[in-house]
Amino acid sequence: MPEDAINKKYTRSQAIETMNQWGRERTPFLFVIDFEMQQILLYRMDKPLPSNIKFLFPRVERNVNAAHSNKQGYLRKEPMPFNQYREAFNEVRRQIISGNSFLLNLTFPTRLETNLTLGGIFENSQSKYKLMVDGMFVCFSPETFISIHKGKISTYPMKGTIKADIPNACEIILSNPKESAEHYTIVDLLRNDLSLVATDISVERFRYIERIPTGKGNILQVSSEISGVLTANYHEHLGDILFKMLPAGSVTGAPKRKTLEIIREAETLPRGYYTGVCGHFDGNDLDSAVMIRFIEKRENGELYFRSGGGITHNSNAESEYQELIDKVYVPFV
Repeated sequence: MPEDAINKKYTRSQAIETMNQWGRERTPFLFVIDFEMQQILLYRMDKPLPSNIKFLFPRVERNVNAAHSNKQGYLRKEPMPFNQYREAFNEVRRQIISGNSFLLNLTFPTRLETNLTLGGIFENSQSKYKLMVDGMFVCFSPETFISIHKGKISTYPMKGTIKADIPNACEIILSNPKESAEHYTIVDLLRNDLSLVATDISVERFRYIERIPTGKGNILQVSSEISGVLTANYHEHLGDILFKMLPAGSVTGAPKRKTLEIIREAETLPRGYYTGVCGHFDGNDLDSAVMIRFIEKRENGELYFRSGGGITHNSNAESEYQELIDKVYVPFV
């Protein structure tokens, strides 16, 4: 591996200290934080990035090449057997009925058979946030985690998905009792998370619809916007702010601590960078994404798409399994 492709990994405490320092210095930086917060990547943006790191966010990009045609690209899904999913689902639902969780985001990997490379997927995907660590993973996420602008911090949880071509799709998703309860729970959780780092918390937009392109048509996602006010010296505490809110509530559940214990038991494998967060500080403002819509490359060279959805006491195993499969896509094939 070339020397510039070696990515130093920080511990949680090292990352917090480094991000606080760079924030005090107003040094622009890129951060990539894994779900377990054990293998954190940090890069100063006043220096060249390793060549295996590529990203494109709404206001900044690095090492991005022009897209090329992928007309011959194909993608076949090999999801886990339903019986295996149902076993995990039933245990999660038992925990919910017992009162140990109100909402839990259950996720699993789907093996991909494809002629696409991580680089080809990165270059051709259309998404709000794109990130690739070549040889490890590619992510094309539509979901903002937190943004900070002029001392105002905002978060944008996504909960609720439906195919856009279904007649009356907007009305169906917004009136679905299970989806509504799930969204209310996540908004309440994120309001609480924001209150750990900010004051004057308010829900500025509630359950609005975003249209997300996929390779097989569009899907609709339901989102909300929650905001608060940071202290005047928030730049000096960027690491503390981020890690107090992690892991992201929209990909864990509520209550967070107990739900995380259940996730570890049900999913059995660490999530790694999937459902972690990535983002960029430009010296003044910060923008970040939840790393969903995520493809990882394993040591044997196989590609796996990580996906899942929120489970509540009203959830149905068959429909949740189908949602897991429906979310496996690249937005151009």
